[in-house]
Amino acid sequence: MKPKTGKQHPIKRIAISTGGGDAPGLNAVIRSVVLSALRLGWECYGIREGFNGILRPDRYPVDGVFKLTRDHVRGISHLGGTILGTTNHGNPMRFVVQNPDGTQQEIDRTGDIIAHLRAMDIDALVAIGGDGSLTIANAIHQQGLSQGLRVIGVPKTIDNDLDKTYTTFGFDTAVAFATDCIDRLHSTAESHQRIMVVEVMGRYAGWIALHAGMASTAHAIVLPEIPYDIDKIADKIRNREAAGRHYSIIVAAEGARPKDGQVVVEACAGIGTVERLGGIAEQLAHQLQAKTGKEARAVVLGHLLRGGSPTAFDRLAAMRFGAAAVRALNEGHSGIMVALAFPNVNYVSLEEVAGRMKGVPLDGDTLQTARDIGICLGD
Repeated sequence: MKPKTGKQHPIKRIAISTGGGDAPGLNAVIRSVVLSALRLGWECYGIREGFNGILRPDRYPVDGVFKLTRDHVRGISHLGGTILGTTNHGNPMRFVVQNPDGTQQEIDRTGDIIAHLRAMDIDALVAIGGDGSLTIANAIHQQGLSQGLRVIGVPKTIDNDLDKTYTTFGFDTAVAFATDCIDRLHSTAESHQRIMVVEVMGRYAGWIALHAGMASTAHAIVLPEIPYDIDKIADKIRNREAAGRHYSIIVAAEGARPKDGQVVVEACAGIGTVERLGGIAEQLAHQLQAKTGKEARAVVLGHLLRGGSPTAFDRLAAMRFGAAAVRALNEGHSGIMVALAFPNVNYVSLEEVAGRMKGVPLDGDTLQTARDIGICLGD
């Protein structure tokens, strides 16, 4: 889908924001957007820390939105993180403010973002983010278009759970790193004849767990998409023991849950806070040790998956997304997300992306391959 805005004033200035969790490849997107825009004679501005550069003048009194030049983006494509900073707090659609009586409430400050950008004569926003950030971008598009502000989304999540794009940058890097870590655990697990339970990111989708688990020849993989039976995993371990294989590697997505059970959640108090998942590896290790009598250890990779230099695949994908975002603006688009549909980058409506999640397909060949080669999925 290629929504256009109709006749619009020419673009002279654009802004870039990075929101949500960081992902390898963010800097490559920023560089690609800036270089592509400068070639068209446009000016580029960066918004610090999601939209906090606009909404939090207490944190950024003078340079919350700053001009980006070639010097800012020189030599950054291989760097992890984002030169703009990011946050998964401070959703402008549910911005937390404190009342005079000390209580807190949430208000919608989308209009403040639009007003601030238009006051700076910024004509378009390139919003780089996941489901939450792109839902915000869609709201800015819907409210801002009549005020002369166009919006293009760029998909970003290491979890690969964004709909309407084959993959996102950061996913390949996360899978490659997780695979290397799990490879290393094979030798120590075998030496000590232990069960090793490795927890990776994946709140609602098990893409990292499935791909890294398969690539590293894990013996069991548990995913949010398939509620697991702990006894099935224990049986897999016992069968390996009976065959003379005295160690087992289990890979678990953080959002995995048992049949008739709930995900493991760390307590998060306060208005506007996001539920933080974690603890599935410890829970599985404790249960499997009790059921099998074998020593079990938990390893949580966590934020290690977000850090470090992006792979060549992720750098190239990020560059293509950044250039495509500028190209879409130059073609007159707004309210779209650039997406990877092999072999090309195409455009999809932000409406089709906002609030939607792409889980691991239960009838997909990757999952079937896992079953075919004997990996236990806990069902």
